[in-house]
Order: sequence, then C-alpha cells, then structure tokens
Amino acid sequence: MATKFAALAAAGALALSACGQDGGSSGGVPEGETVKIGIAQYVSHPSLDAVVTGFKEGMSEAGYDAGSVEYDFANAQADQATNTSIVGKFAADSDMDLVLAVATPTAQAAAQSISNIPVVFSAVTDPVAAKLVDSLEAPGGNVTGTSDKNPVLEQLQLLKELAPDAQNVGIVYSSGEVNSASQVTWAKEAAAELGLSIKEAAISAPSEVQQAANSLDVDAYYVPTDNAVVSALEGLLQTAQSKKVPVIAADGESVERGATATYGINYEKLGKQTAAMAAKLLKGEAEAKSMPVETLTDVDLYINEGAAKKVGIDIPAELKEKAAEVY
Repeated sequence: MATKFAALAAAGALALSACGQDGGSSGGVPEGETVKIGIAQYVSHPSLDAVVTGFKEGMSEAGYDAGSVEYDFANAQADQATNTSIVGKFAADSDMDLVLAVATPTAQAAAQSISNIPVVFSAVTDPVAAKLVDSLEAPGGNVTGTSDKNPVLEQLQLLKELAPDAQNVGIVYSSGEVNSASQVTWAKEAAAELGLSIKEAAISAPSEVQQAANSLDVDAYYVPTDNAVVSALEGLLQTAQSKKVPVIAADGESVERGATATYGINYEKLGKQTAAMAAKLLKGEAEAKSMPVETLTDVDLYINEGAAKKVGIDIPAELKEKAAEVY
C-alpha cells in the first residue's frame, strides 16, 4: 500500500512547445531511424541496477524498442577515473543522441563533459547542491532528470516506532558524495525534531564501510542513498546484527538485502519515469533547460521481518498490513 509524502516537488505541468533539442539539434529523431543512448552507471547495487532496468522498460513503452534504440552501457564501479573516461567517450561519440547518467558522481561528470546533447540523470538526491541544475523548476541547461530524495523524517519516525528507546543513530556516509552530505544534514534536522542524536562516520571507499560502522556506539543505523555504502551494505548489516541494533535504510532494495525497514521509493519506477522524460526530449516535445526535475511522490513501506527478529524487534501487525513488501 503506497504512502504519500511530500518530497522534492517536480514543478507543475508546463506547456512545453519547443520542437528543438538543447545544443542546437533541430527536432526529434525522424521516424524509422535508430537513436543511440549512452547509459553511464556509477556503481553496481540493486537500486541503481533497478533504475537501468526501469529505464529500458519505460523506453520500450514509449516506442523505443529493440529495433529503434541502441544502448551503449558502461559501469564505473565507483572508480572516479573510469567514471570520467566513460562520459568522455560518450561526449566524443557523434552518433550519441542522449545520455542517461545514473547516480550523482556520474551525473556531475556528464554535466561537465557533455553539452551538445541532452543528459538525463536519475538517482540523484540533491541536483541543486550537486550543481547539475539552476533550479528544480528550470534546470537552465542541457541537463535534467529525476531525483531520489528520500523522506528522511518519516524514515526516522519509523525507527522511533520500531525501537522507541533508541537515542543515538549512526550514519556511515561517503565524504566524496554531495548527495550523502545533504542527507546527513537532513537527518540531523529530522533527528533534532524527534529527540534523536546523529553520530556520523565518513568513508572514502566501500572497503571502509564495516570498520566505520564498528566505530560508532549507537542504538541504530540509518543508511542514506549513498552509493559507496549501499554497494558494501552487507558489512554494515553484519555489524548491526552483532550489536543487536536495527538498520533503517533509505530504499526498499536495501531492506530486501537485510536492513530492518524503510519508507522508500521504487527505483524501477523511478527509471521508468526517467525514460518518459528522455522520450520527450528525443521526440522534440521538450527541452532539458525548461523540463523540471521530477521525483516519485509515492513511497512504500518495506519490512524485513527476519532481519528485525535477529536484532530483537517484533514488527507490529498493523505495520505489516501496510507494507508493500515483507521479507
């Protein structure tokens, strides 16, 4: 059962009548021709993988099936040099019609290197702080897309419901990800409202996640949509289980992997929503500079009952009844 929260608002419907693409391209791709889309993904983990799956499904639904679209996919596996190389290759490809950049570091690299074709991002938590767009309502350049801003306050309220005695919440985050710094700030603001205290540990690589989690003396962990942390989530989960404390994730995929619970977005749906934006750009129905950044306003409750039992938490029946998924 979906629960609605106010999130990053996509601006209201705009009447976009432009028939050209950013960067001087005139009109959409003529019918019968094949379009080429570069997909640059920062790292492999279930949420980002789901974005790509949803994007391809959404493009197919928009009429871009196997016969009319060619994908060039590359994954940087969290290596910044590789990330830069991938988007540089896409920028130099004269046949490329659009680039999908999945996650903040890749979107930033693409925005810096690609100016002649639309760049559509997804799974970017704070596009303004990442300097990808001038504003959410009017991006202003050739870059737009979808945000995965998560309902941090509601997620920490869920923690209070599951573990009323929790006071100190640990957050492991990547010091190199702008989106993660934003989420730590939001978590501190929400925690102050709820009477919680945030303890943080910064990392520079996924290999440091478990050690950072071990360094925190806390009653629970909150895992933001941090690509480095989520890609090495199992280490943090092992630490949480050894300490018998719950883990509130920011996404449903992490709950399936062993986090206790969350109110989170569906990343496959986010990918489909991103595809709908990309299709409008390719068809010449909109321009990136005036296409508002969008987000999913529906979030679902995800519960991992097995993980909860391992840390001594009994999930209330009424929560299980509301959940979209119970693992």
